[in-house]
Order: sequence, then structure tokens, then C-alpha cells
Amino acid sequence: MNTGVCYFPEHWDRQRWETDIERMAEAGIEYVRMAEFSWNRMEPEPGTYEFEWLKEAVDLVGDHGMQAVLCTPTATPPKWLVDEYPGIRQEERDGTPREFGSRRHYCFNSPEYRRESRRIIAEMVGNFAENESVAGWQTDNEFGCHDTTRCYCDDCASAFRTWLREKYGSIETLNEAWGNAFWSQEYSSFAEIDVPGPTPAQDQHHPSRLLDYDRFASDSVVEYNRLQTEILREANPDWFITHNFMSDFSDIDAFSVSEDLDFASWDCYPTLFSQRTSDTPDPASDAGSDYQRVGDPDMVGMNHALYRGVSEGPFWVMESQSGDIRAFPYSAEPADGMVRLWSHQAVAHGCDVVSYFRWRRCRFGQEQYWGGLNNYDGSPDRGLPEATDTARDFEKLPDLGAPSGDVAMLVDYESLWALETEPHTPEFDYFAHLRTYYRALRSRGVTVDLVSTSGKLSDYAAVVAPSLHLLDRGLAERLTEYVSDGGELLLTIRTAMKDEYHKLRDELAPGPLAEPLGARVEQHESLAPGLETRVSYDGESYEYRTWGEWLTADDATVVGRHETGVAEREPAIVRNDCGNGHVTYAGVWPEAELADAITTSLLERADVPFGERLPEFVRITERDGYTWVMNFKPDPIEIDPGNGTLVLGETTIGAHDLAVVGAPSHEIDVVEGV
Repeated sequence: MNTGVCYFPEHWDRQRWETDIERMAEAGIEYVRMAEFSWNRMEPEPGTYEFEWLKEAVDLVGDHGMQAVLCTPTATPPKWLVDEYPGIRQEERDGTPREFGSRRHYCFNSPEYRRESRRIIAEMVGNFAENESVAGWQTDNEFGCHDTTRCYCDDCASAFRTWLREKYGSIETLNEAWGNAFWSQEYSSFAEIDVPGPTPAQDQHHPSRLLDYDRFASDSVVEYNRLQTEILREANPDWFITHNFMSDFSDIDAFSVSEDLDFASWDCYPTLFSQRTSDTPDPASDAGSDYQRVGDPDMVGMNHALYRGVSEGPFWVMESQSGDIRAFPYSAEPADGMVRLWSHQAVAHGCDVVSYFRWRRCRFGQEQYWGGLNNYDGSPDRGLPEATDTARDFEKLPDLGAPSGDVAMLVDYESLWALETEPHTPEFDYFAHLRTYYRALRSRGVTVDLVSTSGKLSDYAAVVAPSLHLLDRGLAERLTEYVSDGGELLLTIRTAMKDEYHKLRDELAPGPLAEPLGARVEQHESLAPGLETRVSYDGESYEYRTWGEWLTADDATVVGRHETGVAEREPAIVRNDCGNGHVTYAGVWPEAELADAITTSLLERADVPFGERLPEFVRITERDGYTWVMNFKPDPIEIDPGNGTLVLGETTIGAHDLAVVGAPSHEIDVVEGV
């Protein structure tokens, strides 16, 4: 495990570089990321290249015993390129071009931009292919940030038609697959199909058309990323290649993009995330006040688990919060200790490098109010001592393999896109629904692997499969086989309501899983806040939220019934024997108490060890035989490490502090309050 930092030498006088880089080495930094936004400095005018400044910075990094991570500069095309090829700009749905003056204003499908990207990347790597101080590369920067995955320009329209022609073969097949008889939407040729621009009926485009456009847009990113990785691998096959994804990011299938990467990275800003997600309290409320300074541990943890799954092993945090953030809408300083605690949280979940954003707060541009390890005058800020302490901590830890859980949670981006098209309620959020079950499992100290629906299931004692809305028969057969062989499967609301074309099935949900489940979904409803919503489960009464279904239990055992509303007394949760295992269907979005009851029952049947329920802001994470006990609370806690050995910390863990114990997580007891 190592630390890194993001550095922008082009922002500072050359006389400052050596001092900055020397201080990075003193702080224990191993990797320095540079150049993701510096195209214009490398090519100030067409065909005129200036790489000497970057070579000097890279050499300084190497001279001080560190390694450079370079980035392709394609996230910020310079003004002269936009002026020469104005068609490279993205367009809004109404045709308005996205103008120069920010970043990510290019179209993934622009032939001119793809050509220019190849050219600048080839020139850049040609200057660094033999430089031993360069360890690897990051492609571009945050694909899709600022809602830039989906463009609506003529190049995208042309590429979309080609994509559809390759997928469907004939326009008759497309019309049938989409169900275009509705509202007289049949096409006579692929040439008639446009990108989904503004439309009446509250922007209600045909859902099948929107789903395929989402697939196409994600595939466009995959192609563009592959364009970059091919150039980098040809130049030097020893370089690692990664990309920095984002939290809860729904527009791009990260599993598909990462097929061309060595591992995934992501950018982690906990106090920002807790203001943007629907399953944490409003930061302005009393309930949300704790989140303002520490973030949501489970929101951060679930994204760590996602990108560990995307990487199929260790991952990086390429940008880790080191101070305040530019207000979204608030910008509280992190609590003392959080820079170190967030770093350890990442490593506990399988991160091998935590890279801080940034070395020094910028004095100009859009991110002047974004914190860094140093203030804008170059003096150390609050995060620097904690980053230095973290590097020392990591030196005390052995090399560790990635965590491996007994429970898998399936992630399906296509179901996510379909549910975003037709959420049926503003409170329905795919990642928030996943986190309901993730949070319940993590509160019991259980390691959860987030994996693709194409991943290997037999490695897991239990599989949680939230809202597999577009479940196809191939996956249904794999899930049925998994359960028949002794697995424990938990299905949740809105499973298999649609086919792969975003159409309701001929049979009731859960479609091809109705037989192994022994039940069918009879009816469903979305529920506004304020409605009374309760179910009974295992003899107790619990609350649920947002979405409810009632089922007809043919062969399944009813283990939960509705207690309120028009569904009163109808089955809400069912379980069925299937071969050597069981299938459970939770037909409501559970609140925390019910989610805990459902998941602990799942763990017991799967014989997965788990501990007592942890306090809200305390989490235990096991990695390769070592367990991190992390206290995000403002008050100390006490732990009993059992027969384990303390590697870091003490049995009394202070506010926003941690301990590392050489023992399995379920053998460690936590006492709240000291």
C-alpha cells in the first residue's frame, strides 16, 4: 500500500517544482499524477509540441525516488482545436453546442476528435516511452463527468444508426423488438432514427429507444477508451493503465470500460457524496450534521467494493479528499483525522494506492476553493500531517491481497438505465436501493463483493441481486443453477419485470425466475413519503418505503405479509426451496430494521459468520486476514480483539480513528461508548 498525490506543475513557477516534489518525498508519497488537463501546454499551437517542461517535472519525481503517473490530456481540448474543428463539441438535446470554457466539451463519436486524440497521445507517449520514472497512465479524466456521456450531435446520430443496424440487422426486427406500434412510432429505415431530442409528453421518449441510446453512449466511451489504451500498450507494455471513475456513476458501464484497463481507479470525495445521494440525510438537517464532516461510510465503502469488483482485485483511489470542497452546496472542513481514516478505509477495501487531490490549492480557475494538502501559498494545510502519518502507517502493513467476501451483490448497468428511464417515483434510485442491503450487511461486519451479472457465482455462499429489472433467460438459468447447487439467493423489487428490450414480459414478474421462486408478482405500487407502509416478517412488524409489491405464492412459503394499504394481508416476502438452496424475494424496499432482519436470515442459511450489529458510524472491514475497525463517530469506542494482535492503534479507538487487528472481523467485538 502506498500514497500518491495529484500535481499540476503547469500551475506553478518552475522554481517551485523542486521544493514541492522534495516535500512530497518527505511526506512519504510514492506516486505523482500529472498532465490530465495540459494539452494546450504540450501543444500551444497546431503541430508545435513542448514536452520539456513535463519531462523536467517527471525527472524531478524520479530523482526523489518517486514514480510518475501521466494522463492523456483529452479531457480538455484547447481553444485552437475547438476553433479549427467546431464539430468536435458535444451538443445538448436541443442542439445547443457545449462551448469552450470548462472541460469535457468533446464528443466521443467525433471522427475529428478521435483522430486528434490519437495524434496528441502518440506524440506524448513517444516522449516518455523510455522514461523509467513513468510507472503508468490514466486515460482521460472522469469519463462522463458533468453529464457528458450522452451527446446529441450529428456524429452521434450517425454512429447510433450504425450501432442499431449492427445490433438488429433489419428495421423490421428493431420495430418488433422495441414495440414501435405504440403511438405510431414505426420506422421504415435506420436512416429515420434520430438521437432522442426534446419531445412532448414530459419528455417521454419510447423507453426502448432510450435504453438502446444509453447502451450506445456507454459503448462509445468503451471505444474511445480503447483507442487510448491501444496506443499506450503499443508504446510500452510494461506501463499500467487505469481510468478514474466516479461515485454512484450510472451513465457508463464501468465493467465494460475496464476490460481494456489493468485496474480501475475512482475519485473519492466523501463530504461531497453525502450531499448528493438520496439515502443519506439532508446535510442541512440535524440528522445529516454528522455526515457533513465524515461523509457516509457505506456510500464510500460500496464504491470501493464496486471498483474492486470492476478491477477483479486491487484498485486505486486516484483522487482522495484532502480538505474542503467547492460548495455542493456546502463545504464543511472534514473532521480532524478524516484524511487518514478515509485513506485506511480505502486500503481496507482493497485499494493499493491512495492518491490525494491535490498537492496545493490552486490560485486561479474553477477549483480555487477546492482544498489540498497545502494551502494556496504553499504552506502545509490540515491534510498534510495526516497524509504523512498515513504513509508511515502503510509501511507497517504487509503486502495484502484484495478482500474476498462470502456474499456477492450483483450490479447491472442496463437494469439501472431502464429504471432511470421509468423510475415511477422520484425516490427510486438504483444505487440507493443496492446500498439498503449493502448497509445492512456491512453493519454486521460482512465483506460484500460487488460483481457483474456475468461474474462467477459459485465462489459465494450468498448472492444479493437487487432489482435485476431486465433479467434475461441466460442469467435466470445461471441463478437457478447457483441455487440448485446450494446457493442462497435474495431477489428484490422490480426483478425481471422487463425483457432485454425494455418491454413488459408475456408472463408476470419475476418472469423466468417465477418457477424456482414458486411465486409471481401480482401487483406493484410506488409510494409517496407520508403513506403508512408496514409489513410483518418473522413475527415482527417493520417499516418499508418507496416501492411495494404483493405476490401470489404458488409453491413458495410466505414469510412476510403487508399490514397496511390495499395490499393488507397479501404476501410481501416469500422464500422457496430450490434444489439444495433457497430463493428469497423481498417485494418491498425495506427500512434499516427490516433489511437487517432479511439479510441476517440470509447469512444464517448460507452459514456466513457475522457479528453483532455495529453502531451507525462504526465499520469493520477484513482484508486478507487483517481487520480494520474504523470509528467515524465523534466519540471513542472500545474493542475486544479476542485472540487477534493489534497491528495499528489501541483497544480504545478515539474519534475519527482506527485500529488494525490481525484477526477475522467476526471475532472482534465493539462496545459503543467508553
